[in-house]
Amino acid sequence: MRSVGQGGADWAGGKRRVGARGGADLPPRGPVMAACAFRRSIATQLSKVLDLAPENLIKSISAVPVSKKRRVADFQLSIASVLEDHSSDCLVQDLELQAQKLAEKLKCDAVVSEISTGPGTVNFTINRELLAKTVLQQVLKDGSEYGIKSELFSMVPRQKVVIEFSSPNIAKKFHIGHLRSTIIGNFIANLKVALGHEVTRINYLGDWGMQFGLLGVGFQQFGDKEKLKSSPLQHLFEVYVQINKAAEDENIKKLAADFFRKLEEHDEQTLSLWKQFRGFSIEEYIRIYKRLGVHFDEYSGESFYQEKSQEVLRMLEDKGLLQKTKKGTGVVDLSEKKDLSLYSTVMRSDGTSLYITRDVAAAIDRMKKHSCDTMIYVTDKSQSSHFQHLFQILKLMGYDWAERCQHVSFGLVQGMKTRRGEVVFLEDVLDEVRSRMLQNMASAKTTKEVEDPLETAEKVGLAALIIHDFRGLLSSDYQFSWDRALQSRGDTGVFLQYTHARLHSLEQMHGNEQLTDVNASCLQEPDAISVLQHLLRYDEVLYRSSQDLQPKHIVSYLLTLCHLAAVAHKTLPVKGSAPELAQVWHGGGAVSWGRARICRMCPRRLTSRQAVLQGDTTPGGQELLLMALPHLPGTQHHKENCSQPKHPLPHSSHHLSI
Repeated sequence: MRSVGQGGADWAGGKRRVGARGGADLPPRGPVMAACAFRRSIATQLSKVLDLAPENLIKSISAVPVSKKRRVADFQLSIASVLEDHSSDCLVQDLELQAQKLAEKLKCDAVVSEISTGPGTVNFTINRELLAKTVLQQVLKDGSEYGIKSELFSMVPRQKVVIEFSSPNIAKKFHIGHLRSTIIGNFIANLKVALGHEVTRINYLGDWGMQFGLLGVGFQQFGDKEKLKSSPLQHLFEVYVQINKAAEDENIKKLAADFFRKLEEHDEQTLSLWKQFRGFSIEEYIRIYKRLGVHFDEYSGESFYQEKSQEVLRMLEDKGLLQKTKKGTGVVDLSEKKDLSLYSTVMRSDGTSLYITRDVAAAIDRMKKHSCDTMIYVTDKSQSSHFQHLFQILKLMGYDWAERCQHVSFGLVQGMKTRRGEVVFLEDVLDEVRSRMLQNMASAKTTKEVEDPLETAEKVGLAALIIHDFRGLLSSDYQFSWDRALQSRGDTGVFLQYTHARLHSLEQMHGNEQLTDVNASCLQEPDAISVLQHLLRYDEVLYRSSQDLQPKHIVSYLLTLCHLAAVAHKTLPVKGSAPELAQVWHGGGAVSWGRARICRMCPRRLTSRQAVLQGDTTPGGQELLLMALPHLPGTQHHKENCSQPKHPLPHSSHHLSI
């Protein structure tokens, strides 16, 4: 999405108005959202002046971010984006002059009530009653699909996407990198599904290698079959720690090598024990991932590609790509000059494969199996060179689809520890979130009685953890703080959940019937207009996240929506307002609208937007999400309270479906 400044904020240059006219005609109807209809109307007028097709102007017209300090227009056109002779040396004054000249050729109409210019922009203000009526009707009509029907996505083809994420190692520590991979990969999968793509989620387990020789010997010496069944991840980790200490003994090393040799030879007894390690571990992973709202379509692993990696080595040799070193290892030359200044080792001196060889085999197998358009790998940035090598090897082997493989990398997080010490497993994180949030709830005087405090604490805490992680660029490193992540004030996940539940409570108290008509004249206050303007931007935010796969755009949008809703809740009270402002009787049934409608609109948008951040989707369904940032169990009703508590607990009996 093209990035533009807030040119409309200064309202510089000349401007022309038409009075707000009640009953203005709606923009052309069709399968488009409100922002699209307004953009198209503006583009149609611009096309006549600029002699450009409206389709070529759509993406140059963007909704203006809401400003706390001053009134802003609704849309703006960046002059630089439509000037053929524009260069980086073009003076700001020249752009301003061009903007003013263009604005003078444009006319206000039933859709645009005001045209102004800013620094290099032409700004458009939509007829206020038309804005309110169109946005409200679109939000209510589209529900969780609001934003998806935007013509910004009209040229984006529906694709088959394979996403590999999480990928922990059996019997080893589930470090914070695996947690980040889990929630980031889940976000990308949810986003792709929301936009209509067919997604396959793969968990590629570290389930093969010499460490399983050690683990097998360790289990024979220290293992307990009952503990393996009841707590496989914890028990295998304990066994692995014990046998590693004993591995200084050369005897243990020989036994481990012998165990792994038998495993590679598919010895029945050895393979049976390995299958138990893997099977019980996957069962526990599924249970734990469910707490996080994450699921996978496939549990794969290095073990799947032990034999196929040998096929890869033969293919590399047949194509003349495999070179032997003096030490007997096999390498692939990746240098431009073919002087081995850059290479990747793909074979040990004994002829066995390495991790990257198995990755090559896995990529080829997935493409054959899924015929996907895009293959995405989600790991920390320390593996960037590994994936560069992987994609280069695939290209050298003649697989053109390697161009469609993508590594989504993320930064490192320091400081995530539980009260008991270093994070070992994902479940440690989930338990810590629940424990700390439960303590915050217990210490807050404003906490209300809930049906299941443990579940509520976990859901709110997980939302806070995810929002905290998603606020910045994925590639950035950061220092983790439990206190900062779980605080209730400021731009946090707790505040987001609180706002969502608070608005649902208001909705329940003041009517929940289906809206059949909108009286837009009741929504002309500046704070109501700010909410409407912000809602106009969502398709652009969604489009931007879909292009760079960064969740921070959606998180920032959500938090701003929360703040705007909080202001509107204070300045546009529903309770105690005149009947014509708070409620109208229509068609024999009570229909809440006016000020209540603005508040009712926000939780619906919070729900669909937060949907892509975390949670499961309905397979093949059109819903953005069935479950998003965590559902909250029911809580008791409470009276309206405009003050935000120190540790607010959402007071809604409506389950959060964020």
